[in-house]
Amino acid sequence: MSTTAAPAPTQTRAVGRVLGLSRANATLMVRNPLTLAYGVVTPLLPLGFVALSGSEDAATGGAISTVLMVAWLLPVYYNVLSIIVTRRDELVLKRLRTGEARDHELLLSMCLPGVVISLAVAALAVVVATVMGQAPGSLATYGLAAIGGSVMCAALAVWTASWTRNAEAAQMTSLPVLTLMMLGTFARALPERAQEVVALTPGGALDALARLSWGADVDALRAAAVVVVWTGAALWVASRSMRWEPRR
Repeated sequence: MSTTAAPAPTQTRAVGRVLGLSRANATLMVRNPLTLAYGVVTPLLPLGFVALSGSEDAATGGAISTVLMVAWLLPVYYNVLSIIVTRRDELVLKRLRTGEARDHELLLSMCLPGVVISLAVAALAVVVATVMGQAPGSLATYGLAAIGGSVMCAALAVWTASWTRNAEAAQMTSLPVLTLMMLGTFARALPERAQEVVALTPGGALDALARLSWGADVDALRAAAVVVVWTGAALWVASRSMRWEPRR
């Protein structure tokens, strides 16, 4: 008597597709020297700031914020933006959409390698700080900040890709987001009124969350709300304007 194996659950197949596509994207990233340099190597360099930040919590928190900002901007934001636009120009996305993979699975698979790298950098940063005797006050808070920043930057990358014409144009279309992110690292040197404005930008909110576990006096609820709003807005706009074929 023969038996027929039950088909794998839809959710299991979806996870398998995402992981398989993610491995392929990670392999392509590692094989490209330029992408490897700015996506994998460069985010590790600011760890030196952590080692040189001294023994004060404020200095360590600021150095951690710099480390995370580089990890969020390079392997996550700019890398994901470049991958999506390049794959679209090469008609790879158009071909992949004819298979079983859903649109959200394709996007998730392109985001995962960069997100994993940023989380690895975040973990290394906290190890360095702990060795220095400056362990975070709350690992859970730090972990949520690292994850929230990675997710938001991935969402912003998809948003930017939706209106970026080609890979060359990405150097210009990414500037507004890069500026809003980098503002966060300079916010503490600005007048108080300017700091209130910067706190509403993606970079300002992420900087506050990154420093929170090292005793920074920040409005954690406002920072978290800003991250959620920017992430939601990016995903909402991208879902309605994402282009899967090159502009003609």
